[in-house]
Amino acid sequence: MCVQEDCPSGSWADSFEISRVTTLRLIMGDHLTRGIAALRDVSQQDVILMMEILSEIELVPHHKQKIVLVLSAMRHFAQALRDEGLNVDYVRLEDPDNTQNFSGEVMRAVARYRAERLVVTMPGEWRVGQIVKSWRAALDIPVEVRADDRFLCGVKEFRRWASARRALRMEYFYRYMREKTGLLMEGHAPSGGYWNYDKKNRKSLPADAKAPPGPFFAPDSVTAGVMQAVEKLFPNHFGLLDGFGWAVTRADALVALDDFIRYRLARFGDYQDAMDRREPFLFHALLSPYLNIGLLEPLEVCRVAERALLEGDAPLNAVEGFIRQIIGWREYVRGVYWLKMPEYRESNALGAVRPLPDFFWTGETEMECVGAVVRQIRQHGYAHHIQRLMVTGNFALLAGLAPAEVERWYLAVFVDAFEWVELPNTHGMALFADGGFLASKPYAASGSYINRMSDYCGACRFSPVAKEGEGACPFNYLYWYFLMENRERLRRNPRLAIIYKSLDSMAPARQAAIRNQAIAFLAHLPVSTET
Repeated sequence: MCVQEDCPSGSWADSFEISRVTTLRLIMGDHLTRGIAALRDVSQQDVILMMEILSEIELVPHHKQKIVLVLSAMRHFAQALRDEGLNVDYVRLEDPDNTQNFSGEVMRAVARYRAERLVVTMPGEWRVGQIVKSWRAALDIPVEVRADDRFLCGVKEFRRWASARRALRMEYFYRYMREKTGLLMEGHAPSGGYWNYDKKNRKSLPADAKAPPGPFFAPDSVTAGVMQAVEKLFPNHFGLLDGFGWAVTRADALVALDDFIRYRLARFGDYQDAMDRREPFLFHALLSPYLNIGLLEPLEVCRVAERALLEGDAPLNAVEGFIRQIIGWREYVRGVYWLKMPEYRESNALGAVRPLPDFFWTGETEMECVGAVVRQIRQHGYAHHIQRLMVTGNFALLAGLAPAEVERWYLAVFVDAFEWVELPNTHGMALFADGGFLASKPYAASGSYINRMSDYCGACRFSPVAKEGEGACPFNYLYWYFLMENRERLRRNPRLAIIYKSLDSMAPARQAAIRNQAIAFLAHLPVSTET
């Protein structure tokens, strides 16, 4: 029998026979899937180790709702495993003997249970992967790292696909994934005759449009306890906990999936790029947090959406657009992440070095679009892809904000943010810091785009029509200044040829006025003091 001093207080291990333990299985906070590779052959003789680690939570000032979501989902998942009769050693943040160190807790558990081997699923983050690799030298037992086959395209498979191409583009990877999975396919042809219906999915939101409310899951006693702990331990972290209503169990995540399919999928395609100050969720799925921590799996979600099409409950443009985000972008950015790390994050193709402005944390800015999006994120830990790319990301690009600071912010503020998905989207798509590896051109836009796709400008003191001068939208003169400053880097990009022709036709005096106004604006940005 293990002695009390060697075992977690009050746990099953108080009476567990160490001589029976052969395998220690590690489950991380984004591995909350019963069929995860590390658990596939689990037996009642094994120990499942789950850990809440302070050093991981404090890497960035994670949104309080993200911390609650992950920790509560972990605790619920651990209990579900116990209900199966499995042995779970769960290390809580509050435990007095918690070393608050990833490797430290693994080594303690190996010694505590005299484990003969350690089994872990491949981590989602490169940094954590390096930590796991170090255990092979630090421990005197075999460390088995299994591929995370919840993803539909493995790391090695993506590398093979990429090696056969001179240039990578998501659209061609997406077609490969459609053929591989059979989703929205009629034999070898795409359903409806086209691979992509994106041109149908750029409608502005009608003034009288009303989105259905998203699903809300009232915190149970476990979640309430985590919320209290988070407020106590992380009072200065970004975000509010009032109104927390994310699903923390697979059962509730399935309810959230059904809610999206029933009430929002049909209009998702038309209005997926629209933005509205009154409606933070519109017709979006709100499923990415559950996909990213493992409560839902990508193929099951896509199959449910495809069934809605076949049963006549949603049009093709909506279902295709939704499935493309999952088997297209989600799988693609994960492949790029593992293909290019660790060097990827170090690139800075546009030489952007300006510090992150304070209003990215406070929302206190006269630019209503930026302020409204930041306030929404603070309240919900959420903004949809156009708000991320074309408001906060667009401003960061035009203002020349340092990629590392922007990426740290994106990783911190969203409940669904994990580095494998956050870094490529921010570094490559939003900031063009990889020089065009991920995106074929910078996603730069003036205030007219934001005005067309949202109602932010109507509540803003700046005019989206005025290009420069008093009252002009900062996005307007920053847009042209960005093109001026990056002419040598971007002028050969064929997708920007027409834009540079317009810039070249602009009178020198007007160009000078735009440049001077942009420089003055950027010089007075309030620098963030967030650490």
